Amino acid sequence: MTEYDSKKNTVSALSQALFTVNKHAKTASDPKYLYKLKKEALSKLLQEDKARKIGLQFSRNPGMSQQRSDVLVECGEYLFHLPPKKEDFTTLPHLGKLSDTFRNPKTKMSLREAKTLLQSYTGLSDHQPPAPGKHRTYQKPVFKRLGE
Repeated sequence: MTEYDSKKNTVSALSQALFTVNKHAKTASDPKYLYKLKKEALSKLLQEDKARKIGLQFSRNPGMSQQRSDVLVECGEYLFHLPPKKEDFTTLPHLGKLSDTFRNPKTKMSLREAKTLLQSYTGLSDHQPPAPGKHRTYQKPVFKRLGE
């Protein structure tokens, strides 16, 4: 039994790993995989009742829209935001603005350890082959003389 197997299902370890992955995703050059890992792990934790949705909050960075809401999810001692689903707007209360008084606790988990823990929990892997049909190969242009 490895170190990750013994810690795998504890909410505390998973929430620390989520915090670490989320923190690194915010500054990563290509954060897609890290955010996907976070979303999958939180979805699985919600299904297993190890995390719970608290409500909706306005987003600090709404992008192109004037206003956007995110789902606030509590997992262990940590709070995370996820994009809302359609049913979240009817089932969850809206909490208004983000609170500046609450901060997630600090953790000293490395990104490698956090990714390994979440990958073993969700079953996702970093090296998934690209979807078929998405990757186009470059073809050199063929030049013909006029009239050929």
